[in-house]
Amino acid sequence: MARHYTLHRPAPVSGSSIDFVAELNDEQYAAVSSPPGRSLVIAGAGSGKTRTLIYRVAWLIDHQVECRNILLLTFTNKAAREMISRVRERVSTDTSDLWAGTFHSIGNRILRRHADDIGFSKSFSILDRDDQKSLLTAVIAACNIDTKQKRFPKADVLATIFSLIENTGETLEDVLATRYPYFDEWAEEIERVRTGYAKKKLTTNSMDFDDLLVLTVKLLEEKPDVLELYRKKFRHILVDEYQDTNSVQSRMIDLLAGDSNSLMAVGDDAQSIYSWRGADMEHILTFQKRYPGSKVFKIETNYRSVPEILELSNAAIRVNTARIDKDLRSSREALGVKPALVALNDPSTQAAFVAQRMLELRDEGIPLEEMAVLYRAHFQSLEIQMELTLRGIPFTITSGLRFFEQAHIKDVSAFLRFVTNRKDEVSFKRMVLLLPGIGPGGAEKLWSEWLKTEFAQRDEMPERWSDFMLGFKAPKKAAKHWEQLCYTLDELSPNGQLARPSSMLFSVLEGVYDEYLKESYDNYENRRSDIEQLISYGESFDDVEEFLAQLSLMGSADGEPTGDKKAKDDECVVLSSIHQAKGLEWKVVFLIWLADGQFPNGRILEADDDAMLEEERRLFYVALTRAKDELYLSYPMINPKSYTGEIIQRPSRFLDECPADLIEEWKVGSSSGWDDDEPF
Repeated sequence: MARHYTLHRPAPVSGSSIDFVAELNDEQYAAVSSPPGRSLVIAGAGSGKTRTLIYRVAWLIDHQVECRNILLLTFTNKAAREMISRVRERVSTDTSDLWAGTFHSIGNRILRRHADDIGFSKSFSILDRDDQKSLLTAVIAACNIDTKQKRFPKADVLATIFSLIENTGETLEDVLATRYPYFDEWAEEIERVRTGYAKKKLTTNSMDFDDLLVLTVKLLEEKPDVLELYRKKFRHILVDEYQDTNSVQSRMIDLLAGDSNSLMAVGDDAQSIYSWRGADMEHILTFQKRYPGSKVFKIETNYRSVPEILELSNAAIRVNTARIDKDLRSSREALGVKPALVALNDPSTQAAFVAQRMLELRDEGIPLEEMAVLYRAHFQSLEIQMELTLRGIPFTITSGLRFFEQAHIKDVSAFLRFVTNRKDEVSFKRMVLLLPGIGPGGAEKLWSEWLKTEFAQRDEMPERWSDFMLGFKAPKKAAKHWEQLCYTLDELSPNGQLARPSSMLFSVLEGVYDEYLKESYDNYENRRSDIEQLISYGESFDDVEEFLAQLSLMGSADGEPTGDKKAKDDECVVLSSIHQAKGLEWKVVFLIWLADGQFPNGRILEADDDAMLEEERRLFYVALTRAKDELYLSYPMINPKSYTGEIIQRPSRFLDECPADLIEEWKVGSSSGWDDDEPF
């Protein structure tokens, strides 16, 4: 009979000198000090969610939980580093054994130890996006897919499709039907590529980022001994931004938590805005059903916004039916300034109002870096970028490149540049490189043929480009598309006369570029909207040379391209999509384009999908709760949609849902006098 021997470890010294009662409010303390078990912490915007997680880790360490038994799952490496750094500042215990990081990084650590159990070696490579595209391109070539008549989706688009399948659990048919209907005829070939891609990754001992989750779950499900090892290790699991978990991440949490491990999930259902990339809010809404006996803690004290902004935010989100009931309360005194509702005549007037008000606020002592302009889609920042540039107000963009520096804007502009300047080799090559089957060598040959024509060295414009360009030797794969390009050039300068910029852009989009957009970009609809906005901007120009000159000037600051880099000034306004602004805050927020069809998005309104509309409303809520002191809600009453004509816009239904007594309506007029019919 075996002898039993008990190992007595010395009790560790208390990990911190934190006075939890004094440093936390009652709601935070209740969550932080809760006994082991299953718990959901609903932490409203600006309520100290990160602080709660940090103090929970410190509490566990103070109560004799070893760091090696704690797992902290986050959605960004930055969040993980920040939390661990702040924990180390507060506790004396060595925290190096604590596992903290993104789902992907934790999956990587587990797979590095057990990859051989699922057919890989522990030295597997992790494919970044460029590596993934290269591997997919090789697989596409090996599949011998005939793409001569119609474009096949490029590797970047396929990578996104495959990622959606993995992260949502949907079939390829479902993903194509709901998000990429124009690729439905390629379903069989896409599935062949997907199968070939999986085999290629295995033979090259490589994993992409989705594999780090999918294969971790596969390992835990198929190897009970490995699962048991990590269940014993991670006795306390903490999850940040729980509302953003997808089906794979949720399954990973369920497996590691098992039946007995302590689990604390922290999140806010009202800020669930990422369903388009696989996040499933049902995980947070059904937490108590999936974990019977679990507790729910609500942290509703907001330290960010004044009461006037919070009252409006609470009213806005209360319309949603799929939600966990809560009301944020401000810890701050009221300022006596209600959120402003500002209806402007058109997009350029809206931009002028925003810029002028910014300068006034700066004169009142609010620095520019404490101001932000938020919008639903990146193209909605066009007029704002133009106005700020003209007024010399420095700005930085978190939602992407400056409008005129984006690749698709430069692509369509290349057509206009070439017909205007027939010696423009860069624009000619950029234009023809968009065609399938034409690489740098092919572009050079076509350029050489162009130089042999009589029009290459003369100012005279051909009456019909197609009369002689159709005779150029384009590659067979590009023949059909080259023909269409030639006919499109005819439309840009009918009978040798340049058309108006907006008409030229429309011809390029519909004649050549729309198909290229679908094939090349996973955010096709957003990029098409950008070009439609450019067409609208072009309506104010009759002369194409003047239009192109403005594009060049607006595409750079002080003559130097800025891309998405921060302006050289330390003090600069932030322009951001609402998705990119989540987690950030400013003293003053301008929320623009609040018109139906713009926000909420028109495609969502057409779909008549209540769940999608509720997510749009949550996005509206996120935008409102970014503001600390002042909030301006604006929309243009008229949207000049160029070739489709002007559109009279009604205010967003989200504004209609807000009680009138919570908003102050501003009536903006021009300096020459007030006019009800012609604001500002």
